[in-house]
Amino acid sequence: MSTDDPSSSPPPERPQRRIRSFVLRAGRMGSGQVRALAELGPRFVLPYAAAPIDAAAVFGRQAPVVLEIGFGMGQATAQIAATRPDTDFIGIEVHEPGVGALLKTIGEQGLANLRLIQHDAVEVLEHMIAPASLDGIHVFFPDPWHKKKHNKRRLIQPALVALLASRLRPGGVLHCATDWEDYAVQMLEVLSAEPLLANSAEGYAPRPDYRPLTKFENRGIKLGHGVWDLVFLRKG
Repeated sequence: MSTDDPSSSPPPERPQRRIRSFVLRAGRMGSGQVRALAELGPRFVLPYAAAPIDAAAVFGRQAPVVLEIGFGMGQATAQIAATRPDTDFIGIEVHEPGVGALLKTIGEQGLANLRLIQHDAVEVLEHMIAPASLDGIHVFFPDPWHKKKHNKRRLIQPALVALLASRLRPGGVLHCATDWEDYAVQMLEVLSAEPLLANSAEGYAPRPDYRPLTKFENRGIKLGHGVWDLVFLRKG
């Protein structure tokens, strides 16, 4: 008979869960998205690697670089890239249907200034984006986690904002947008508290021309819902 008594042993320590920038949800893939992933993914999707990206080598030119976190299905991302051909864009999204949809659009519109990464944004920022290397960061309509008990899961938190600010060049732009007022209040408070950032406006900013109105946003505006843009600059 064994002398070990499991009941007398201390319980094993539970590993701490690392906060991620997303919650993975299932989604259906259309045939066009599947085809785009297979045919265009090898060219336009950058594999995750724990080494800084050489944007000039990736895009084949020297140009301003803007990172977008969570592009959804990619309609706004594609529109911004199409209207700003002199800027290179890197979009991060973990949901495969969105990646496939944006790849399909890239193929249809011939968007050479856009690359995608299908990985957790925090790890990408930590390992693939060098300090002071970005000219802009876009965070449009992140999950609001509207229940108060879930607010701690929101993406825009002090630690992440400090990381975002460190990846911007002096004068670089951090542009966030949300259609949840209490999240806008939190964003303004957190962004204003980051010492590397300065608000470009007195409070919330007018929507910059480069950020297109989405169908969802247009519908909300017609119903009287608000949208809040926050545009902060990296201090020199």
